[in-house]
Amino acid sequence: MRYSDFTTYDLLLLAQGLGVTIGLFLVTSLIGLVIGVLWGVVRFYRIPLLTPLITFIAELLKNSPVLVQLFLVFFGFPAFFHLNVTPVQAAVVTLSANTAAFIYVIAVSAIESVGREQIDAARAFGLSRWQILRHVIAPQAAAFSIGPLTALLVNQLQVTSLISVIGVMDLAKIGATLNLRTLKPFIVWAVVGLLYYLTAKLIAAVGARYETRLRRFSEFRGL
Repeated sequence: MRYSDFTTYDLLLLAQGLGVTIGLFLVTSLIGLVIGVLWGVVRFYRIPLLTPLITFIAELLKNSPVLVQLFLVFFGFPAFFHLNVTPVQAAVVTLSANTAAFIYVIAVSAIESVGREQIDAARAFGLSRWQILRHVIAPQAAAFSIGPLTALLVNQLQVTSLISVIGVMDLAKIGATLNLRTLKPFIVWAVVGLLYYLTAKLIAAVGARYETRLRRFSEFRGL
């Protein structure tokens, strides 16, 4: 067998790489979603000290390159604090934090999109801040945020390809390995690009369907 030949085992490698990419994407998206929403709630309650600190962290993460953040988490912090960090751990921390920063912005925008008169009316009826957040703001904010959130998740899927530079065997890293072995970059990267494209389309389709259902539910409840 020549080094330029493709084998059926290459399909398994691509499937493995795609599985790693999707797995890390789902885990970091879920962690980022939880953290970002919690940050948004802190902003809603305007908790002293925490609110400006969270805003500063989010701005720092949003306005610096993800690759630099990744290198800092994988190379910088471990060297400075004498820690042992694996490539996967560095990838999870970096992608989760970066996702949380953008979800925080979406959460804040979604909360602020709810009319002030609705909040004032809820207060007039004696609802607590938690009840207002849960029953008045959350349903409408969720319907508003699905579109931007879907677009963000599609972008974050593409961002996961950066983790290949620190040795995580994701789809991009498998593609680079196959490219070096087969010396057929057009075929290899076309297939890798197609897999990213199909995964992104799946995310967009799920987001669009969920947005439609959520908006119908909100309209049914008169929100």
